[in-house]
Amino acid sequence: MKPTSDRLREARVSRGWSQPRLVRELRSAANQRGHQLPSDSSVKRRIASWENGHSSPDDFYGPLLCDAYAASAEELGVNGSELKDPAVLDAAYPASPDDAIQTVSQLWRADLNQYDPLLTAEPSEPAWSEASLRWLVAPEPGTHSPQSDGVRVGLGDVAAIKTTADMFARLDDQFGGDHARHSVIQYLNNDVAPLLRGHYTERVGRALFSTVAEATLLAGWMSYDACRHGLAQRYFLQALRLAQDANDRRLAGSILSAMSHQATFLGKYTQAATLARAALMGISPVATPTLRAQFHAMEARALARTGDIAACEAALGAATKALESRNSDDEPEWISYFDEAELAAEAAHCFRDVNSARRAVAHAENAMSGSHVRSDFFATMVLADAHLRAGDVEEACSVALDALDLGEQLKSARCVSYLVEFRRDLSAIGPTAVVHDLAQEVRENRLWVASGTYDQGRASH
Repeated sequence: MKPTSDRLREARVSRGWSQPRLVRELRSAANQRGHQLPSDSSVKRRIASWENGHSSPDDFYGPLLCDAYAASAEELGVNGSELKDPAVLDAAYPASPDDAIQTVSQLWRADLNQYDPLLTAEPSEPAWSEASLRWLVAPEPGTHSPQSDGVRVGLGDVAAIKTTADMFARLDDQFGGDHARHSVIQYLNNDVAPLLRGHYTERVGRALFSTVAEATLLAGWMSYDACRHGLAQRYFLQALRLAQDANDRRLAGSILSAMSHQATFLGKYTQAATLARAALMGISPVATPTLRAQFHAMEARALARTGDIAACEAALGAATKALESRNSDDEPEWISYFDEAELAAEAAHCFRDVNSARRAVAHAENAMSGSHVRSDFFATMVLADAHLRAGDVEEACSVALDALDLGEQLKSARCVSYLVEFRRDLSAIGPTAVVHDLAQEVRENRLWVASGTYDQGRASH
């Protein structure tokens, strides 16, 4: 029997098709199934790889090839079953380390292939409760069963993942989640997935799972920043399970905190507060002051949206007290960004949301880090919101202009949503000279233009 590479090449050549023609046919087949494909050059590279025997079509492209060639899976030597594993579309907490490896690998692959049902999936409210409870009552960390043909993995491989993920995190911070999100997923799918399925000692396995959990958390944050909320939630869930099996409770708590942040953004305030409290409870024996401060701040953000001012202020007070006692030498490296400026930004959000405009202004003015572009954009927009709610329209427009200048390089649907809310509040004031002047000055700003057509129904911070 001929190898798949030969059969695929013969199927194309016998029809007199060039590789670009096959790209067009695959794109047409994908459209018929309601899917999207990456760029033509990316698909062409895949075709060359299949026909040269360097790789085989996966369960996303196999059915598309069958459609394009009007041939059976047996004729082409491919998998004709479309990727429909419920673990990909269902927001479920994996039952074991092997389930987590399989699910997160499928997520990376489906995301990379722009599997539309996944990219447009909605978040699941029950999944937040299930994940936090499953993690809180989890037994001892599980162990992975390596494949017989898996690669051998050492601490050097783990260090390489960490260094690469840190580089992507810096790009995310500076340019927004939509800037390099595809590249992150490509790296995880191509380079990291084989390592997860490899051979490693228990010590290396714990380090590997922790590092991959952190990288998957980053993928979740970037997807959240792109307002792909169902996908982001699924990444957070897999990251939480990986952190559990790494026995890294501090990182797991931070993942729950990220889930809380997203739940507040989506208007699920009760679930958001519960997730923040679960993070606090779950890492209590190993909590650091900065982690406690962050989790209290996330609880405060949720409580502010519910209108519970007293509870919100109590949570902010607890966050402030915790942060005052921190010792940077004892903190995980990945939480180092959470400092006084970051807490001031969270407080500014809270006081804006409870309509305490002057207090929001005071905190927002102390929230500029000068080193985190997206965070500074958010803080500046909250300051603009606060001035607007305090009745100072001219200052609000001036500050908004500063934010737009600051965020010009950001590719972030979440940033756009902040502008959507500001523009809605601005329009309620009615036409004034200062509002007109702002609109004229920023009419070609990319974020401003995007906010004019943004579908606000998918995001409410």
